[in-house]
Amino acid sequence: MKGDVTQMNSKGQVPVQMNPSSQRQEAPGGLLDSVMKAVIVIGSGLFVLAAFGNSLTWHLQRFWGASGDFWQNQWTKVHQRWEGHETALFYAGAMFVPFVAFWGSNLLLMLVDYTGMPNFITRYRIQVDKNNPVDPVKLRHAVKTVVLNQLFISVPMVVVCWAVMFSNGNPCGPELPTFHRGLLEMAFCAVLEELLFYYSHRLFHHPALYKHFHKQHHEWTAPIGVVSLYAHPLEHVLSNMLPALIGPVILGSHLVTTTLWYALALVSTTISHCGYHLPFLPSPEFHDYHHLKFNQNFGVLGVLDRLHGTDANFRKTKAYERHTLLLSLTPLTESIPDPPRKVQ
Repeated sequence: MKGDVTQMNSKGQVPVQMNPSSQRQEAPGGLLDSVMKAVIVIGSGLFVLAAFGNSLTWHLQRFWGASGDFWQNQWTKVHQRWEGHETALFYAGAMFVPFVAFWGSNLLLMLVDYTGMPNFITRYRIQVDKNNPVDPVKLRHAVKTVVLNQLFISVPMVVVCWAVMFSNGNPCGPELPTFHRGLLEMAFCAVLEELLFYYSHRLFHHPALYKHFHKQHHEWTAPIGVVSLYAHPLEHVLSNMLPALIGPVILGSHLVTTTLWYALALVSTTISHCGYHLPFLPSPEFHDYHHLKFNQNFGVLGVLDRLHGTDANFRKTKAYERHTLLLSLTPLTESIPDPPRKVQ
């Protein structure tokens, strides 16, 4: 592409095209200006959410109010059964439940990746010519790395979270949070994750750091679900774990809210990496394109990418047109196909 700068990896492979305009955005003044815009936009959004929260959640609050006694009774039973063992209860909720959510969804996806079947799932593959089926040696290495990251990094970090949260209160209290509070806390965690993940992720794409740390994650130009946690240990701490863990710690969230958020974060990143744009699930096109092109789409929600212009090229593609909730059974690669490749 005319005017582009090509950046090679350490082996001289996989050229990554860097647009000069995107490079100019890394200048301190431009970056500071973008950060200020992000703070203004996100801060305004939080203000609106707080100001009109009652209206936005009125119908859901009515449902929660009608069934609130049921959920409170269930939690009371759990709390009484684990009384005096709050540490174990916290670990069961904040470690075991998200662990089951992550591996439950990924075992199903890996079965499809490994066998290339069934067709009613593989037909939704985003990069149709990749991982069909997945390389078993590469898959085993990824799974091993993910397990080690979870055992030796994720678990200790959750232990630290428990220590901090317990020192400031009791996250396993007998009363469940109100629906309104739980919803606001989840929204806060999502915004905080977007901020921390975007900037840490973009930092790991700096040439001085990329080849030493983030290149490992980008070995998968066509990602699969389990690759969401396939990363160098430093990246796993700063980009994978910290953005997701820190929200409930800051808020002193109840264990139920913390458990729901951690499980949601893991399932969400699994979907973002799964490689299949399945009906009625969030679109993975945004992050799949990041793995394909390297220098686009650094965030989770896409808000900061829009503010910084790091999705400019993505928004010119068919992948962007496909980046929507699929409400039919027709794969979007069929209804919105890529343009035919030019014959050299």
